[in-house]
Amino acid sequence: QVQLVESGGGLVQAGGSLRLSCAASGRGFSILTMGFTMGWYHQAPGKERELVATITSGGTTVYADSVKGRFTISRDNAKNTVYLQMNSLKPEDTAVYYCRAYTAYRNYWGQGTQVTVSS
Repeated sequence: QVQLVESGGGLVQAGGSLRLSCAASGRGFSILTMGFTMGWYHQAPGKERELVATITSGGTTVYADSVKGRFTISRDNAKNTVYLQMNSLKPEDTAVYYCRAYTAYRNYWGQGTQVTVSS
């Protein structure tokens, strides 16, 4: 069974920073050798879950326009971990942030971590 566990959420003032982590685990599970793309998504109250950023096993990144220049996604394949560095946070970034690991045939989600940005 594959598990994704997010951490690093919390309450921060506008303009501040947070770093989210997502650790993947499972018997024999490797995000690199299995070719998993890792992603961060967020979901605000009353809204649909939306893409924030993704990073492929080869290191290619994609960002939502709303976070370009402020957020950085990275991965440590040896630790089976993906990170999201969030700078210059805005109140509209407030949401539950979910980690995702996926290939064409497999798809896993974490439980989410709350990020609240106060104005």
